[in-house]
Amino acid sequence: MKTENIIQQKSFVFAIRIINACKYLKKEKQEFIMAKQMLRSGVSIGANVEEAIGAQSKADFIHKFSISYKEARETLYWLKLLYATDYLDKKMSESLINDAEEICRIIGKIQITMKRA
Repeated sequence: MKTENIIQQKSFVFAIRIINACKYLKKEKQEFIMAKQMLRSGVSIGANVEEAIGAQSKADFIHKFSISYKEARETLYWLKLLYATDYLDKKMSESLINDAEEICRIIGKIQITMKRA
């Protein structure tokens, strides 16, 4: 059985953290709109990584990772907005933002590597 690669692992764990943050926002803060947007983009990162791994061509692989990168950037936006509007505290937002930025860097490097190959 093949072991998962780092971006699979990180995007999956990040999706779980986003789901839990969304649950918190809905239950404790009664915030539904931004939480739903963050949820959609946050879990889409890993879904597109999985699609990229199963891509049928190099172009398809690059395209799926491009979508994944855009979703990660969108998630960063929602996290920053939720912090700026006091829905997320500093500790939670910084941790999630750091993870999202790391995922962006990894995906960015994958894209560069694949475009050069």
